[in-house]
Amino acid sequence: MWFDVLRLIISLCIILFSCELFTNGIEWLGKKLRVGDGVVGSIFSAVGTCLPETAIPIIAILFSDHTRNTTDIGIGAIAGAPFMLSTLAFFVTGISVFAFWKKRKTGMQMNVNTGILSRDISFFILVYGIGIAVSFVKIDIARYVSAVFLIGCYVYYIFLTVRGDHESHVELEELLIIRFLKVKPNILYILFQVALALIGILLGAELFVKNIETLSDAFGIEALALSLVITPIATELPEKFNSIIWISKRKDTLALGNISGAMVFQSCIPVSVGILATSWELDIKVIISALLALISAAVTYLWMRLKGRLNPVPLVFGGVLYAVFLGFLALQGFS
Repeated sequence: MWFDVLRLIISLCIILFSCELFTNGIEWLGKKLRVGDGVVGSIFSAVGTCLPETAIPIIAILFSDHTRNTTDIGIGAIAGAPFMLSTLAFFVTGISVFAFWKKRKTGMQMNVNTGILSRDISFFILVYGIGIAVSFVKIDIARYVSAVFLIGCYVYYIFLTVRGDHESHVELEELLIIRFLKVKPNILYILFQVALALIGILLGAELFVKNIETLSDAFGIEALALSLVITPIATELPEKFNSIIWISKRKDTLALGNISGAMVFQSCIPVSVGILATSWELDIKVIISALLALISAAVTYLWMRLKGRLNPVPLVFGGVLYAVFLGFLALQGFS
């Protein structure tokens, strides 16, 4: 069993290192393509840091042995990602404002573009709500149309983000691969680093899926419950870490845009994969987590709409909803 735990930790390290390699390469790719901060942050960075939690359900659903456990792991990871982003990631960001309030010199007020954030959250509430509602629909053609609609929504979201976004203020770190190859960061080396990172993410995700199923059996914990809690916490560390850094530097729009952009992606692409590739019959745990995710997002959205600004209070409330879910799992005995 301890060997399985060690392999699980190794797989997470592979995923997170590969994700760091990917986001570094994507930032350089954005510079070479001359796209703005909105594209690099809300699309490139958000999608890049989403890859671990996106790869895990895809590997579990499409490329595993198609047992009940692997399907549950896949569905749990799909639902767990939006839940963690809209509760725990919001909570961490809100707490970071309190932690850095002296350094920020802006008190509790957050310097965030409420227009961009409101747009992202409203997208999330709409598409994720549809994705969950589809689980109650038994007509195949309606489910397929819904999945295509979700993909179309994300394409439209990309269009809105890219439109008119050509200005960049990102200070790039050194391209990681040139530390070893001692070459100039041209487009070929950037693409090579991105491809290498993708391979690492997929291999790490496959190893993670196999070991989480083994451990769920060893501890007598349902694979769905384990993947709803453990998988997203581990794989969403990049979003959380990036948000803490940006909050400390008073770049609040980047901090929350990274999370909200990931929420939109996770509620469109992985959910559509789940609808198309599984029966998409959701357990009560998944339904509860989805409702709590939507409530957390709605509270933040309404706060901005009513007050015209944002402070950490609605974000910290997301942590309360996360604790409620853990309490619900505990009452059910995690099984």
